[in-house]
Amino acid sequence: MRYSSVVNLQQSMKALTFGLTLVRHGETQYNKEGLLQGQLIDAPLSESGLQQAEAAGCYLKHVLFSNVFVSDMLRARQTAETIMKHNTSCLGLQAVWDPLLKEKSFGTAEGGRVQDLREMAKAAGQTFLDFTPPEGETQEQVKERVKEFVEKMLQKIGAEHWQDRGVEETSPPVPAETSPVEGTADDGVRGVPVHALVVTHGALMCVALRFFVDELHCSVPPGSSKEHVFSLSPNTGLCRFIITVRKEEHTFKLSGIHCVFVHRGDHVQQ
Repeated sequence: MRYSSVVNLQQSMKALTFGLTLVRHGETQYNKEGLLQGQLIDAPLSESGLQQAEAAGCYLKHVLFSNVFVSDMLRARQTAETIMKHNTSCLGLQAVWDPLLKEKSFGTAEGGRVQDLREMAKAAGQTFLDFTPPEGETQEQVKERVKEFVEKMLQKIGAEHWQDRGVEETSPPVPAETSPVEGTADDGVRGVPVHALVVTHGALMCVALRFFVDELHCSVPPGSSKEHVFSLSPNTGLCRFIITVRKEEHTFKLSGIHCVFVHRGDHVQQ
């Protein structure tokens, strides 16, 4: 019994820290024309979207990734495949196509104008992202998908990397450096060997960031307002976080998360 207590104490002192980079897919023709896609319209990237994905891939080409998770929708898969082909650390990786990362369903509004939905939301006294059109997903439903994905990701990364990367935590984790919208591609993850790339969608990213900040108590980068953090990321916009997990019995639990940057898009402007 005493030995078991010592083992449990030692395990509780160990932690695994890893990077998480969220990327919104590149532009589609629907994005260009201001039309809603949601889930039913599985459009490919436009020519501009392919160029954006190439730019994101070139920007991230020297950033080490250990895991890749991608929405199973075409526009996200094309973006992820383009990023991965530029990155040598991705050569031996198998991307996980996960339906939990699909875009929010906009129900009967899909295929219609984004501006029309904005006006419907305004008339209902709600924001665009909070408004639920007929037969669409509520914010709570999207958040539940985000929570389920995060839990799956933590367990997979913990199971794969804990043995080699879990380290003794003698003091609280030191936050990685934070940076503004423009910076270097490896901000926050230099020397961090475990790093997940997640390619998904704009509305889902908005819900994820709100969940991270409001419920997981994620820090906001210096100089960034919550309004900016919760706003829609540009096509191939990047958001990065540093996550710490600890092992409890046979499961991995989140013990800390902070944001390095949000909505970075300077790679598209280069």
